[in-house]
Amino acid sequence: MAEKRFEKLYTQGVVDVVEIWVDQYTGVNYLWHGSGNAGGLTPLLGRDGKPVITPLMNMED
Repeated sequence: MAEKRFEKLYTQGVVDVVEIWVDQYTGVNYLWHGSGNAGGLTPLLGRDGKPVITPLMNMED
């Protein structure tokens, strides 16, 4: 079975949902917002405007 590329780190809400997902290959965090039949995904940015990166334990250079 293939490894999961994305892992959910955080979830909030039931109908109006906010989730944070991390890309297991790059460490980039994404913000998902869903409400009813609509939703959107965007990179999660820090104060400096750069993407939030989660350090990965199994990264190979």
